[in-house]
Amino acid sequence: MELWIPITIAAAFMQNLRSALQKHLQGKLGTRGASFVRFGYGFPLAILYVLVLHWIVGLPFPTLNGTFAFWAVIGGLAQIYATMLLVYLFSLRNFAVGTAYSKTEPVQAAIFGFVLLGEHITFGAVIAIIVGVIGVMLISVARAPLSWRNTFAALTSRTALIGIASGAVFGVSAVAYRSASLSLDGPGPIMNAAVTLACVTTFQTAFMLVWMLWKDKNEIVQVLKSWRSSSLVGIAGVLGSACWFTAMSLQQVAYVRALGQIELVFTFMASYFLFHERVNRTEVAGCLLIVCGILGLLFW
Repeated sequence: MELWIPITIAAAFMQNLRSALQKHLQGKLGTRGASFVRFGYGFPLAILYVLVLHWIVGLPFPTLNGTFAFWAVIGGLAQIYATMLLVYLFSLRNFAVGTAYSKTEPVQAAIFGFVLLGEHITFGAVIAIIVGVIGVMLISVARAPLSWRNTFAALTSRTALIGIASGAVFGVSAVAYRSASLSLDGPGPIMNAAVTLACVTTFQTAFMLVWMLWKDKNEIVQVLKSWRSSSLVGIAGVLGSACWFTAMSLQQVAYVRALGQIELVFTFMASYFLFHERVNRTEVAGCLLIVCGILGLLFW
């Protein structure tokens, strides 16, 4: 098994855990506060990860450059807004459906990867990704009779558009992070990914702190008061991001993000067991299609 596969599965699991914790915090902290904790409580661990790789493992620091800074800022800003859209989406639909809407990202990431990086994927991989997206579409109309009219209405609703926009911005973020990591002349993908993660999360924390000070200083107070729950979001977030960054340094973004759709399996489990949300047969069928798309991607 190629190394990027288990790393991506681990990333999907940690991302699901982080999202579940953010959904729990959204009611207490609001959309911006619940989004901030991912970065604010995560960046010290990201820096520590780099230092461990340098001091204990013995990997040298890569040399930063202007191209890295450009893509790191683009990716960091995109991830902030994509996270806020996703957290807001949790307040509109249940956890599983909210997450599912954002899973159009692999197709969008493939398009962005093709346009920005000139990456190519095989015909079989394209079919597998489309199967996964059909699964997402099926989930989106699971609460209404299946018809072309209902499908169109579901996919053009405010909720769906927010979810698809979240997926698009996450796609931009993923491509930007891969570009930033690949621009580093470092000892290898693990250190390059770690440095990218540390730089980006530090920038994101500073950016959101300034934003929160400008908009509502009380949000920072609430974030500090909820440090127990918030720190768990940061830990899950930075571990997931470390896995994502490493996987995307080893493999094309479209493949990593497509395999990352296995997160929906974890999502449905969390939706049912943690949030006690009902899942119907159509939603299960959509989830199975997504899994088939993942398997197709791996074997094609």
